[in-house]
Amino acid sequence: MRHRFTHVLVGLVLFTMLAGTATVAAKSQKRGASSYNIGFIYPRTGLLGAYGAEEIQGFKYGLQYVTKGTNKVNGKTLNISYVDDKGDPATGVSAAKDLIGQGTKILMGTGSSGVALQLAPLAAQNQVLYISGPAAADAITGANKYTFRAGRQTLQDVYAAASYLKGAGKKVVVFDQDTVFGHGNYAAVKAVIGAKGHTVTEVSVPLTATDFTPFAQQAKNANPDLIFVAWAGTSAGAMWKALDQQNAFNGTDVVTGLAERATWAALGDQATKIHFLSHYTYTAPKNKVNDWLVAQMRKRNQVPDIFTPDGFVLAQMLVHALQKGDYDVDKMISALEGYKFLAPKGFQAIRPQDHAMLQPMFRVQLVSKGGRLVPVVLGTASAFQTAPPIVAMRG
Repeated sequence: MRHRFTHVLVGLVLFTMLAGTATVAAKSQKRGASSYNIGFIYPRTGLLGAYGAEEIQGFKYGLQYVTKGTNKVNGKTLNISYVDDKGDPATGVSAAKDLIGQGTKILMGTGSSGVALQLAPLAAQNQVLYISGPAAADAITGANKYTFRAGRQTLQDVYAAASYLKGAGKKVVVFDQDTVFGHGNYAAVKAVIGAKGHTVTEVSVPLTATDFTPFAQQAKNANPDLIFVAWAGTSAGAMWKALDQQNAFNGTDVVTGLAERATWAALGDQATKIHFLSHYTYTAPKNKVNDWLVAQMRKRNQVPDIFTPDGFVLAQMLVHALQKGDYDVDKMISALEGYKFLAPKGFQAIRPQDHAMLQPMFRVQLVSKGGRLVPVVLGTASAFQTAPPIVAMRG
């Protein structure tokens, strides 16, 4: 009797344990079915930390706009894991692998081209959707069918800048950083402007450099008609000072992208002499989405900055993909290919052949008003005018 009772007791315990496990599993499945797991990888710290802050800010405003404040799509909650890649490819890849290992089917973000170019093949290998953020490398476009971009690419910057160069047979120096972003700019300028008969050379500055004087002197000694500056991060102020000290602005047209507002003061006395191509400045677009974004941020005594709209577009793409694809990767890809929508910058479209993000760009000059620098929009280059050549999908 005692032996039989022991067997019965053990059986009851096992049944209870199995029942409990089944209940936990059922709850877990139910919890998973009521939400979408998304990994957002971005540079919260590091050289590109300021860009990451704008990206996240825009993303959260974008979610507020497209979900009407519910943070839900198809009645399901968005369960978003935010991970700092520190602008480092190895860190970004490690974060992505961890998220994929947890079953995450959507990866988003990063302003680092180096990180994005490592995440793209990882997305293809694991058949998950990846939407990059402000990272500008041209190679992200057409990387593979699983990879999309929310921001512009370097070629679009160059097409916008090309309008500043008049005549033929000019000498152009690309003054850049020794990074994927920097060399990507040089390649794009050579491809676009060099093809028009101009001579294009490069002065590349190591990312670890703190003294920019010898590089500024090298650019000046090339005696160029135009210096195209491709720079990112907090060292911009010291770089501009070095160019100024070496008289690089004298007799040379200097063109660069207009960075975030915090960097404008560091441009110094030359700020009003530079011709800027602008990915975005909040006073340029005239549409209801941008008006909404500006109005919401003004409530907090803020205005959108250069990469705020990229984060906003990430949210628009995410919600559209989920609405149409419901976390099925192939269906989400189909939903995004050819997607046309009104973004803060204006009308944008995802080219289905290579996933290029077609969008307008702006020509801007800074003027001094009341002791501060403000942007004046000189013109708009349409999405058609700045469209990069179609590239074959590589994966």
